[in-house]
Amino acid sequence: MSETEERSEKESFGTVLDVENLKKTYGTGDEALKGVSFEVGNGEFVSIVGPSGAGKSTLIRCINRLVEPDSGRVFLEGTDLTDLSKGKLTKIRRDIGMIFQEFNLVERLSVMENVLSGRLGYTSTLNSFLRRFSDEDVSFALETLDRVGLKEFADNRADELSGGQRQRVGIARAVVQKPRIILVDEPTSSLDPEISRNVMNLIEEVSEEDNMPVLINLHDVDLAKDYGERVLGLRDGQKIFDNKPDKFDETAMDKLYRGEADE
Repeated sequence: MSETEERSEKESFGTVLDVENLKKTYGTGDEALKGVSFEVGNGEFVSIVGPSGAGKSTLIRCINRLVEPDSGRVFLEGTDLTDLSKGKLTKIRRDIGMIFQEFNLVERLSVMENVLSGRLGYTSTLNSFLRRFSDEDVSFALETLDRVGLKEFADNRADELSGGQRQRVGIARAVVQKPRIILVDEPTSSLDPEISRNVMNLIEEVSEEDNMPVLINLHDVDLAKDYGERVLGLRDGQKIFDNKPDKFDETAMDKLYRGEADE
């Protein structure tokens, strides 16, 4: 079977994201990724776990080229993201929602303005510069804010919100993009346990209701197992686990976090 035929077969079975042999070495000489490969299917919720320095955040950021990989390929529904010019990459990033660890909001802007920034990829250059949006975009943003429980905060400045509320703004901003996949980088690391569960419930709800695949980097193994349909384990830039949560037992965790070999 040729590479093109193989890719067509994957797409027919609902593969949305296909990462092939991704590698990244930083200028310091640190090998963050050493040939990582995996797929994410339509509507699938995949948790990434691993010790600090395993390459989790680098992996997420290489997929949408916030960090440029050294080699390997990333396909989004058959489109090779690693082979796109900056202009074409900007356009296709509309299809890749991103939820950040530190929220990545413009603090001086209102909640509504931050959410509407998720629609910038769909507006003209002039309207993007002037931050002018259609009535349809505004209505959709309000509906999404209502969905995440923040409609009454639409006119508040982002810096007036709590950490959990800011993360919900980040989720709403990703949703209004109408992406094909959402990438999430440590969304609960600065939140207390109860709020972390609320945030994870909301991301799960979006994934299920919108049939939206999610690839999420988590430091909390319990959250990764409770919410992920699959757990992807990274250590020293390599994938060493990729299976269902119930297979991620003590032996697998020891191998991932302590480097202990299977008996």
